[in-house]
This record gives sequence, C-alpha cells and structure tokens, in this order.
Amino acid sequence: MITWRVHIARPPDVVYAALDDAHHRARFWAERAEERGGFIHFIFINGVEQRSRILHKQPPAVWAIEYFGAPCVFNLEPDGHGGTDVRLTHDAARDDEWNDTYAGWLNVLLPLKAWVQYGIDLRNHDRSRTWDQRYVDQ
Repeated sequence: MITWRVHIARPPDVVYAALDDAHHRARFWAERAEERGGFIHFIFINGVEQRSRILHKQPPAVWAIEYFGAPCVFNLEPDGHGGTDVRLTHDAARDDEWNDTYAGWLNVLLPLKAWVQYGIDLRNHDRSRTWDQRYVDQ
C-alpha cells in the first residue's frame, strides 16, 4: 500500500472541492478529468486515458476512486488551525510499477497543494516533456 501525507493551509471543504470538481482537477491532476455516470475520465498530457470509478464521497472528509485498478482514498482532516492534513492511500501497484506509482503520487499531491493553497498550476502542459521523459512537472 502506498501512503502519502501533505498539509494544505486551506480548510477541508476547499481541498475536497478541488478533488471533486472537473475544473479544479484539470488544474493539478490531468489535462481533463470530467465526471460522468459515476466515473471520472482522466486524460493526461502524454495521451494516457484512465476511467476511474467513484467509490466514495463524504464531503468534506473522504474522496475515493478506483485509480488504475486499485482503491485510492483521500482522507481530509482539519488541522485545528484552518488547514487540512491530507492522507492519500493507494491500495495497489504492481511490483514492477511500484516505484513509479509511489513517486507519481507526488506529481498529484504537490500540484494539489500549489493549486488549492496558492492558485498556481505547477505543470508545464508540454506534450514533449511528460512523466515518460522523466519530467515531474508534466
């Protein structure tokens, strides 16, 4: 199981809204990530597409999807000072993909923080500079 934590200096409802809204997901996660019929259709800069089933929504505390075949859960906990401690768990990655998947979540969590906390999209949006070429700012 992969587990990461990040602190975001914004309340849980704001962080939850970023995860749960296609406009926001397109600012930190994928080029497009629209929800239809209980699924989110992610389209990434390198052409990869992923259809993720929505598993659970409990605003503003839990947002969960099936991501590349395994449960992915974002738990959002108030920090007591107006911010949010985000805990991500992703329940599977094949042994041959574990390192890339583990590191890849930083490519979601840190842009999430930048977008929610500062309104900045950290990604380069350049098809010639993607994760496949080892660019972390795809």
